[in-house]
Amino acid sequence: MDGRHTPKIVGIVWGLLVLNTLGSAGAKTIIPLPRSLIQMVTMGALVAAFALALAVNLQLRIRPSAYVSLLTLLLVTSVISSANLESGFGALFRCFRLTLFVCTLWLLTRWWDGSLTFVRHHIRMYFAVLGSVAAGLAVSPGAALPDLYGGRLVGDLWPLTPPQIGQYAAVIIGLTVLLLLERRTDRTSAAVVIVPSLVLLALTHTRTATLGLLVGLVVAIGSLLLTSAAARRFFTWTVACAAVAAVALGSVLQAWFLRGQSKENFSSLTGRAKVWDALLAAPRSASEQLFGVGLGDKSFGGLPIDNSWLAVYNEQGLIGVTLVAIIIIVLGGVALLRPPSLQRACAIFLISYCAIASYTEAGLGDASPYLLHLALAASLLATPAEAGPLATPEVPRRHVPRWARRSEVV
Repeated sequence: MDGRHTPKIVGIVWGLLVLNTLGSAGAKTIIPLPRSLIQMVTMGALVAAFALALAVNLQLRIRPSAYVSLLTLLLVTSVISSANLESGFGALFRCFRLTLFVCTLWLLTRWWDGSLTFVRHHIRMYFAVLGSVAAGLAVSPGAALPDLYGGRLVGDLWPLTPPQIGQYAAVIIGLTVLLLLERRTDRTSAAVVIVPSLVLLALTHTRTATLGLLVGLVVAIGSLLLTSAAARRFFTWTVACAAVAAVALGSVLQAWFLRGQSKENFSSLTGRAKVWDALLAAPRSASEQLFGVGLGDKSFGGLPIDNSWLAVYNEQGLIGVTLVAIIIIVLGGVALLRPPSLQRACAIFLISYCAIASYTEAGLGDASPYLLHLALAASLLATPAEAGPLATPEVPRRHVPRWARRSEVV
């Protein structure tokens, strides 16, 4: 079942990983869900994902992966930084969660062969998540667009914040556009995914996700310009439409982008810069600078850090920051060295999106959707199974039934 054939259970494992990374903190839901129950569901999904991945790969056959190897080193750093319990016993629990996450990825590398299988799993699962958001919006618009979040769209069936919804929508929009350009999906199927996802993205007013989507698509489609006529046409039409929209709808777009914020609030990135300055100014020992204070809830002084690099610096120190930087550089370097292809374009989109989002969102140092996006990129950049030791062995001709031999000429 290696290489060319991916068991259906692998798609279930990927979906469970997505469920685990949805998190447990967010908006108030229509039916109040205890946080302990949500954490039980998400953690249970991770345990189930690991168990299923192990069951389908009992021989423990894995493929070499620089990405997962670097994640393993990051895990070791996290354990070292969390061992002194400066962040409490919760740090050790988060280390256990990250361990299961990384081990599950190792088990899945057996099927990382550069195909689009995991891209389709990714799109389907996140589209299902967005479906729950849309259902919540239809059932209770007031709860889905609360004043607490400035009228931005939240998940009121499952607690999801506007940045989370924007991220999921942007990622599947970008991947679906690339599949459509290379005719790996039909227009109807693409429209079913892209149109409602665009509406939800607009309702979240998430600038990071929107910018990541636009820049990621520009870079990804740019990698296809020399080999794809469809990419060249799409790029030309997109630039023309963007220019017209900028002129005709400039004031509307500016109002959407500012979200009614003052210039001072906007320049401080909605208060993020104050938290960043305080974090960098806080005194640290040499050990804390190197290894951090241990895995926490990505906050400082009770306020969210909202920056992957500073969150990693706070929790895993300079060593963690170095490892995360190497992950981005290695994935980006491998993508640039690959010949132009749809898989390469999808990987470039995901890497670009995560790099942009890392400035205002945390998640590159712990089990999160961002690490799952990068895992998808790594699977797309893997060499085909036919070229490696895990290729499905060819069945000798003498064992092929006669009726099957006659069909070989077709």
